[in-house]
Amino acid sequence: MLKIAIQMDPIEHVDVNADTTFDMALEAFGRGHQISVYGPDSLYLYDGAVRARTQRINAIQRVQGEHVNLSEPALEDLREVDVVLIRQDPPFNMAYITAAQILERLVPETLVLNDPRAIRDAPEKLFVTEFEGLTPPTMITRDMNSVRDFRREHGDVILKPLYGNGGEGVFRVKPDDGNFNALLELFALTYHEPMIAQKFIPAVSQGDKRIILLDGEAVGAINRVPAKGETRSNMHVGGRAEAVEMNARDQEICDAIGPALKERGLVFAGIDVIGDYLTEINVTSPTGVQEVRNFGGADISALLWDWVEGRLEK
Repeated sequence: MLKIAIQMDPIEHVDVNADTTFDMALEAFGRGHQISVYGPDSLYLYDGAVRARTQRINAIQRVQGEHVNLSEPALEDLREVDVVLIRQDPPFNMAYITAAQILERLVPETLVLNDPRAIRDAPEKLFVTEFEGLTPPTMITRDMNSVRDFRREHGDVILKPLYGNGGEGVFRVKPDDGNFNALLELFALTYHEPMIAQKFIPAVSQGDKRIILLDGEAVGAINRVPAKGETRSNMHVGGRAEAVEMNARDQEICDAIGPALKERGLVFAGIDVIGDYLTEINVTSPTGVQEVRNFGGADISALLWDWVEGRLEK
């Protein structure tokens, strides 16, 4: 039996038929492992000790509203658990980075997934730019004149916040769109960080492919098709999941980035591929495992715990 602590958003509020973290917890519980959950706000560092106010999972089932029974909160020394699973959702902000810095103190004695230093150093929309030839033309800047130059060069562009998630703040700006300067003003007022300007990829109308990698190897894929009239393919803004097969270009992308993921300890990752282009590498809390399984793909939660159990046996 393993002792597992999962750092996540409140498990009481998840969608049991869609949430990846719930699926991972359900699989681990079914294997007889001891699981506790906690939010990043309860994490603390004191005199070298890393503790959190956790709640033990007494029971868990795929019945919405009755899906989990938790113990009362209690302090737990995270050095005494076997695995810490980092699964809270972005935003990737200073609070997220600080939590990662605290969890670094557990490594290597405790297996922390994904490696907190690697998470901290691999923001999803920045990390992707390390792989030349895989991404569409992309600019990251707060200099609005540079963004204007980028638009003049590429015409049809996507603007989005560097540390946004779930499709938040994503705009398509066509060559004749008169809202461009107003959007730049909005970004400057709303976000302190740089923004991303990226050439629009028309193939997004056929879907945004989510490919899940485990220890650097592709283990499943799902296509997310935008709703009619929508640029974003995220599920919570109306995107539709559908079965998909990986093609040669997808495998080429996975082969190119897989070794870097493995080397950095980014064991569980989800990449986004539109057409022939890699657009994001998600390493904070990648999703999609239930959709992959629902369309006849691998049980990725089971594969994850197979990997963890094998790693700790060694």
